[in-house]
Amino acid sequence: MSRFAALALALLCPVAAQATPTATCAEIPLASADAAAVPTPSAADAWGGVRTHARHVANYRIHARLDAQKHRIHGQQTLTWHNRSSQPVCAVYLHLYLNAFSEGSTFLAERAQTGFAFRSGLSVGEQGYIQLQNITQNGKPARWQFVQPDGGPASDRTVIRLELPSPVAAGASTTLDMDFSSQLPRVIARTGYFGSFHLVAQWFPKIAVLELPGERGATAPRWNAHEFHLHSEFYADFGHYDVSIDVPADYTVGATGELVEKHNANGRAIYRYVQGEVHDFAWMADNRTAKPLQAQWKNPAGGSVQVQVLYPPEYADQAPRVMQTLLDALDYFSLNLAPYPYRTVTAVIPPLHAEEAGGMEYPTFFTMMGFADFKPGGHEQYLLEFVTVHELGHSYFQGILASNEFEEPLLDEGLNQYWNHRMWRERGRQVPLAPGWLARLHRMPSMDAFALERLGAGLHAPLDPLGSNSWQWRSSASYGTVYSRSATLFDSIERQVGSAAMTRAMRLYYQRWKFRHPSIADLREALIEGTGQREIIERSFAQHIYQASVVDDGISAFQSEKTDGQNFRTTLTLHRRGADVPQTVRVRFADGSYETVHFSGQKPSFTFEWVKPVRAELAQIDPQQHYTLDISLADNQRTLKRQAVAEKVMTRLLGWLQILLAAVVGA
Repeated sequence: MSRFAALALALLCPVAAQATPTATCAEIPLASADAAAVPTPSAADAWGGVRTHARHVANYRIHARLDAQKHRIHGQQTLTWHNRSSQPVCAVYLHLYLNAFSEGSTFLAERAQTGFAFRSGLSVGEQGYIQLQNITQNGKPARWQFVQPDGGPASDRTVIRLELPSPVAAGASTTLDMDFSSQLPRVIARTGYFGSFHLVAQWFPKIAVLELPGERGATAPRWNAHEFHLHSEFYADFGHYDVSIDVPADYTVGATGELVEKHNANGRAIYRYVQGEVHDFAWMADNRTAKPLQAQWKNPAGGSVQVQVLYPPEYADQAPRVMQTLLDALDYFSLNLAPYPYRTVTAVIPPLHAEEAGGMEYPTFFTMMGFADFKPGGHEQYLLEFVTVHELGHSYFQGILASNEFEEPLLDEGLNQYWNHRMWRERGRQVPLAPGWLARLHRMPSMDAFALERLGAGLHAPLDPLGSNSWQWRSSASYGTVYSRSATLFDSIERQVGSAAMTRAMRLYYQRWKFRHPSIADLREALIEGTGQREIIERSFAQHIYQASVVDDGISAFQSEKTDGQNFRTTLTLHRRGADVPQTVRVRFADGSYETVHFSGQKPSFTFEWVKPVRAELAQIDPQQHYTLDISLADNQRTLKRQAVAEKVMTRLLGWLQILLAAVVGA
């Protein structure tokens, strides 16, 4: 066959073309084991350019049968994968995430090293794993081997390299048929069972992402396939999912996507769910689920969304609050960022003692958390509602923008946390600091959500840049600051550029990068363009995302003394023990007048002096509080007037609270 005939066949029948026996393959390397914050923006045509709909690269057709007694899923899967590259591919990589919960995994090794897991004090219980029975390509068996792309223990089995019997030509597709069984662990870190409850997540063999030049800093084709680490989440191509779920007839099922078919036979029920433009599929099954709450939400973009909340009987009092908060969050994100693009959303409240299954996001489907002794008005209600907003927010940052959660968790967890508190602030909500039973006494202490986040952000001594990947943070506590410190950073940026500019920039980021897997550098460039404030954005990213800088400006000395019969000499000395940021200082005098000066540079101290016929009363650094990442706001203000006792006590208490939280985060 001539080269031109082969090319014509590839264009007309790409699946047949991939089987050409004469194709040769250059080895495609894996992404670096220490890959993290990308500094170079992606090319304009990355992932096929700006998109209104996802490009289906990895399509899955799966039949899953649940053995509810053994908590095992028997699966048959057909994976159709498209080679987007300009070269043939002879080997692909697959994730077997459930193997993280079996002996010898990187996940368990990292847990043992830290002695603490971010999501909980995990107890492994029964093991979880995936067993591959066979994989074939066009009827021919394929060989595979376990690999450790990040240099983890040789016993880690969360990634396999699959040698294909026939190469996949450039621009062609291939189909892989697999038989597998997935043993769920007792509920642990995003998946598992407890009693009759089954959260079935990361349960099927899942192909890794082949990144091309110009995408997320890649200069040549590379496989982005990392081991399943203690704190890492996921990264996958978009595709179309057609999944049939076979369960006992008395079980309720909830899942990603739309239920298009259900039938019963021989004491079993088969549910068929279909969803396109997603990069994952998860589901739950339980025979204790109460009657689901359902609602129709009107999408401002047109059409409606079927919303449902699945919950156990013990949390019946909390399900309506989850539903109302979910509807409110759909309103907020759709009006302020972009309309929700799918036709379903399902929230699941796991039962009592299955808490580790709660608080996790999957496309159109997420899990909540419930409270055994729920009282309205306190921090339990806040957490219930906040987690609802947080997981719905992931539908955008993890689901639609689909950033690489292995290497750049900031883009999902950090941005989402910021938007959650943004919603809370715009709705005038405060965070209750005490249990709900105190609400009956009408003495509920509360705090601004962003103020609370900064207290736990480890600002005194950040151990890691916010752009770090998910597995190389110094500690689990430090990794936790990817939520709080990132939210504080983006709040600080918003204070500097203005809310309207920040909203405009975030909408630009979303519209440009939806369904395309953006990088940190892509976010940076969208913020620069959308706000028009290059200096602010580049400085913020350089100091806090690509490095771990501190902001520490304060007042060292402030005095105003009479020099003669007419004038007072006011002297103000400021210290700088952190990064260089352009600061404003404002001094108020007894006659109501002000003096304002600006300073910047890497000097350790700055001194300013005024001679005026009135005494100074108050000095403030950063009076508009642009830099909420400053390690202490208490030393940013000094007064020469008598301070009320109550004000003094509160200032000191807040200072000690910040020191205590900083010590905990830095542990």
